[in-house]
Amino acid sequence: MKIHFIGIGGIGISALAKYYLYEGHEISGSDLSYPNVFSDEELSKIKFYLGHKADNLKNNVDLVIYTNAITKDNPELLKAKKLNIKTYSYPKALGELTKKYFTIAVSGMHGKSTTTAMIANLLIEANLDPLVIIGSKVNGFGPDGKPSNFRYGKGEILIIEADEYKGGFLNHYPDILIITNIEEEHLDYYKNLKNILRAFEKFIHRLNKKKKYKGSFSNLGKFLIVNRDNKTAYVLAKNLKIKNVKKIFYSLKEKPKKLKLSIPGIHNVSNSLAAYKVGKIFNLDDKKIFKALYEFKGIWRRLEFKGYLNGAKIFDDYGHHPTEIKATLQAAREILNKSGKLYLVFQPHQYYRTLLLFDKFKTAFDLADVLILTDIYSVAGREKESIKKKVNSEILLKAIKKPQNKFYIKDFNEIKKFLEANLKKGDICIIMGAGDIWKFFAELNLREI
Repeated sequence: MKIHFIGIGGIGISALAKYYLYEGHEISGSDLSYPNVFSDEELSKIKFYLGHKADNLKNNVDLVIYTNAITKDNPELLKAKKLNIKTYSYPKALGELTKKYFTIAVSGMHGKSTTTAMIANLLIEANLDPLVIIGSKVNGFGPDGKPSNFRYGKGEILIIEADEYKGGFLNHYPDILIITNIEEEHLDYYKNLKNILRAFEKFIHRLNKKKKYKGSFSNLGKFLIVNRDNKTAYVLAKNLKIKNVKKIFYSLKEKPKKLKLSIPGIHNVSNSLAAYKVGKIFNLDDKKIFKALYEFKGIWRRLEFKGYLNGAKIFDDYGHHPTEIKATLQAAREILNKSGKLYLVFQPHQYYRTLLLFDKFKTAFDLADVLILTDIYSVAGREKESIKKKVNSEILLKAIKKPQNKFYIKDFNEIKKFLEANLKKGDICIIMGAGDIWKFFAELNLREI
């Protein structure tokens, strides 16, 4: 087929594009900037268009797959509908793929990518050769062992990161469903926790949906794996009546003594317990599970070490929710020298999220010694201009009590000067955010040693 992707550079949709590319289909796609998620070889095989224009979509295209980030008046989407070309949203297209495989879907507000990668490493170690679509890059997944958000496995198992935004995961057909946690998030869409719970309940019931897959794991059964330590998720799963599904719960209180990780953070221990439960479903030996989890080295932009500045260790992190900030700072504290200080450069993501979770943000930075806030990153098309008058980084900074050493610095170059003047050997600095803060690393003169 000839398949055109609108927003092909997105972390999720690009992985799906890679699947169809490796399957031998002809791929084209457009985005507002050049995608950095493809290898040079992959990109050379894709007809890429910079910007969204009707001319990008050719008349002989068989299928259009689009990201949920685009608006309904996107010129390529409008042309596809005018030409009666079949169109799928990314979640819908991914859902069609889940019908063909024994599918493990990892859901939850936090920890999806890491848990997905841990399960993948586990099943790779077990020679089950899974196909993996994930919202981050993992070492070894791409060509020549390079980092990628897609692994082209030849087995019967598909592992996906099931995104809850706009109810996207309600298009999927899982056989094993993991819920790492549930709390208030994406309130620009869901409005409140009640609606979030309603969506997760619907997703759980999709375990009983019929699908095309008829392979060697067909008789394994259907499983719901839930984090007992997250009260909201636990109560939902415990009270929900669903036939032909085995409920499995995991908790830090029940951690096997021999389970050890190479990456810091209590939240990662919790993630590994979900992976452990998946391993037991496939009757894997504990030694093999423990080995795979210990050898897991983490993923792209999750407390990812980038280099040294003035002898201080610099890390990159995707965190943008108060819960994620707290977990990452706690993990950093585990590896911080006693004499060192913990610096955090944080770019808030979305005015709407910052406003609705304002009280939680006020205490999210308590474990940092020095905090630098830069301007809120606004996602085009996702929030009203009126929201921007109600909250900003300066307002948030005034409301934060800890740490006492806190600063609002708008300009990236000024942040660079601040770090160069203050960081010392033994310190840790985390550059965090889901916007364009990652571009800041190009400005820093980091050293490997």
